[in-house]
Order: sequence, then structure tokens, then C-alpha cells
Amino acid sequence: MPAVTVDNILALPRLNETTPDATPRPVLAVTTAPTGYEGEGFPVRRAFAGVEMRHLDPFIHMDQMGEVNYAPGEPKGTPWHPHRGFETVTYMIDGTMEHQDSNGGGGVISGGDTQWMTAGGGILHIEAPPEKLVMSGGLFHGVQLWVNLPRDNKMAAPRYQDITGSKVALLSSPDGGALIRVIAGELDGHQGPGSTYTPITLLHATIAPGASVTLPWNPEFNALAYVLAGDGTVGTERRPVHMGQTTVFGRGDTITIGAADTQDSRTESLEVFVLGGKPIREPVAMAGPFVMNTKAEVIQAFEDYQAGRLGSIPAAHETLG
Repeated sequence: MPAVTVDNILALPRLNETTPDATPRPVLAVTTAPTGYEGEGFPVRRAFAGVEMRHLDPFIHMDQMGEVNYAPGEPKGTPWHPHRGFETVTYMIDGTMEHQDSNGGGGVISGGDTQWMTAGGGILHIEAPPEKLVMSGGLFHGVQLWVNLPRDNKMAAPRYQDITGSKVALLSSPDGGALIRVIAGELDGHQGPGSTYTPITLLHATIAPGASVTLPWNPEFNALAYVLAGDGTVGTERRPVHMGQTTVFGRGDTITIGAADTQDSRTESLEVFVLGGKPIREPVAMAGPFVMNTKAEVIQAFEDYQAGRLGSIPAAHETLG
């Protein structure tokens, strides 16, 4: 699980030690993601299954894509499909994915890269492994997150952000036991490159066996942690967690996550995707690829898509469907 790494973690900026008066966030729940299939048949874990929407807001949905080691000819993606009313964030850890959309956005993302697509008022897009990967096979692993948009931004103009791994803010825990990649938002004064409509913080932490990290966390944000790989504990109560589990934290100022002293043969460290945001607190009406405020708006989105008002597949891309 390479993502973005460094040769000397101690050369990175370090998180400040938390103050004695900071309130640790308690663990409210730990859920286990069921497995399923997405797109043309690639395996996923539904990270938010079983988590109450009030704890997710402003997030809607998250899949861990893979981890799977494809044989030649097996890699799969998605066909062209529409979205409206939210943003998709695809973070690649292993493997390569190509993105194209009806707004002219697109590119190739690989280990440590993030593509951030604001669907806004409507867009068509496709995500697929490049032909080279299809021919060779190989390891594929990533995360796709759906971030809701507030009512006032539901119909914003679509946009695409290509966030390469080199742009991500890299930090160390005070003792050097954890590498933290800030993808979006702010952590302890360090800003990630992702530009968001909704205030959020999104990061990927690698925690060495036996180490722990306490993250300062905006008290106005909710807080979630999803284990991508390995075994560890969450909260100052040290509740056990393992790969495929999501932790919901309560209110407070800090999040504590620790790695078990020994990890399994598949990973050297505990890998955790940590996210939180300021709740939008608006009604959510969701059906398929559309996330709106009312059922009538969802029906309108389907009608607009069927009428071709959400964009059209560029001619040069038709062969990739």
C-alpha cells in the first residue's frame, strides 16, 4: 500500500502535542462494511453501511474499491453514467484509473492521486482501468467517497480537480510513529490541496505497529475513521478495530487511533482513512446517482438525464464506454 511515502518521516512537519484541556472524542459505534460489486463488477466494501445518516452528514456514501489483485483481462471499471447534487472523491492507493467526463475533465490517477469531481447541476462520467492494466492485470485498491452539496450549491457548474500525490500535505505525529497525508481541509494548521464547497477534513494515516496518534479535530465537525488495512484501536478507550470497519466518534476536540503491536502478513502498518465535516443539516433525497433535497428534485434529475440535459458523451470517448 504505497500511496505517498517518505524516506525520513522525522524530516516532515509535526503535529503539535494536544493540550491537557482537550476533550477526547468517545467511540459511539464500530460497524463492519459488507462486500458487494460496483460498475462492471469490481469488488467493493460499503464503508458506511449501518452508520446513521446523522453521523455521516455531510458525507453520503463511501466504497473501499478492492483490494484485489487482477489477472490479465480482469480489471473492470464503470460505464458512462450521470450524477447531480454532490461531489465524488476517488483516492487511488494501488493501481491506475482513467476518468473522463462530459464537462471536459479527466485524467489518469494512480498511487496517492485523488480525482475530485463536482457533479453539481449534472454531469456524465466514466471511470475505467487503462488498457495497459487490463492487459497486464495487477493490484487495484482505492476509495470513492460521495460528499453532499448544500442546497445552494446543488446546481453549481461541474468542475474537476486533479490532485496528484505530490500536492498532498505530509505530516508526522510528534514521535514519528504515524505518517499523515492531508488530502483536503485543514489539520493543525496544515492545509490539504482539495477545494471543497462543504467544510471537511480528509486524510490517510499510516501508523506503525505499536504507535498511536492523537489528531486535533474541529469541534464543529463530525468524525469517522475507516480501516483500510491492519489492526488497531480507536479512542482513548482503545476499542479494537480491523480492516473493513468504520468508527463513529462522538463530540470532542481530538481523535486517538493506535496500531496493534503486530500486523498480519498483508500489511506492515495500520492504514486508516479519517474524515469529518460540518453537517449540512438539510433533507436528503437520494436515488441511484442523484442526491437532492426532495423526491421531486430527484425525479427531475432522472427526467433531465433522459432528455440529455446532463451533458453528452464526447465523440472521442465513445469507444471507451
